[in-house]
Amino acid sequence: MIKDISESVLEAWLENVRSYAHDGQVANYIPALSRSNPEDLAVAIHYLDGDTVEAGKTEVRFTLQSISKVISLALALMDNGENYVFDRVGMEPTGDPFHSIYRLEQSPTKPLNPMINAGALAVTNMIHGDTPDEKVGRLLSFIHELTDDHSIKYNEEVAVSEFESAFLNRALLFYMKQHQIVTGSVEETLDAYTKQCAIEVNVCQLARMGALLANGGQDIQSGRRIIPKHLARICKTFMVTCGMYDASGSFAIKVGIPAKSGVSGSVLASLNEFGGIAVYGPSLDEKGNSVVGLRLLEILSNRYDLSIF
Repeated sequence: MIKDISESVLEAWLENVRSYAHDGQVANYIPALSRSNPEDLAVAIHYLDGDTVEAGKTEVRFTLQSISKVISLALALMDNGENYVFDRVGMEPTGDPFHSIYRLEQSPTKPLNPMINAGALAVTNMIHGDTPDEKVGRLLSFIHELTDDHSIKYNEEVAVSEFESAFLNRALLFYMKQHQIVTGSVEETLDAYTKQCAIEVNVCQLARMGALLANGGQDIQSGRRIIPKHLARICKTFMVTCGMYDASGSFAIKVGIPAKSGVSGSVLASLNEFGGIAVYGPSLDEKGNSVVGLRLLEILSNRYDLSIF
């Protein structure tokens, strides 16, 4: 296992990409995220032996946004089984934007994969719980297990901001309800989904989640199995094929690490026999991926030969 990425080396690489912090722009279509500071950069690595290295503003907390799709998928698979989930959500990547409704209008009408918004909404709808708060409570408990940190919660301001401005997601849900892909109340599913996306972590907590996935769903410290190994593999496979929106193909070529991004500017990477990497940089490119995060992961992958390909 490569472990020559020390904190001083990581700090130097982070400084090396700091100039990219203003190349994109923060997510201004979600009002609460528009106030993010592009200069708040951080990175953490959680190795499979439990050691960690970190650099930058690691105390800054950010919302998971679309990274939560990986965690909700794992929980929905554990709740319902693979057949149930994939009868309603596909497994294929797409070159369309993450919020597109276009593919739903084709046959079959189910979302192409769980990493686009339509698929993620359908997955959240499958999580067991009679109310949105029950679903979110179970998801938070799951994240507490993944991180061994019970302080993690969702940001109410961000959740409300997203809920009130989520007109495209409402359209996706109504369309899927018409075709029996989702059940129950559209507003309640959207409530659960926006709270899910608003769960707050720092890079160290996120890197630990990546390390657990890299360890086949087994907690590194306790050795306890939290996610079945074959389900952890499914989640990482979706990260490779669909995790970086419609830039997943170019990311696979340039970086080659299973990863999932969120419009808060965070990126979660998980690499077997290595561990978890988390990067935070709020400025996004035109695809919705962190500019600094992409550049830093590309440097680390090329410098330390981390690509799985």
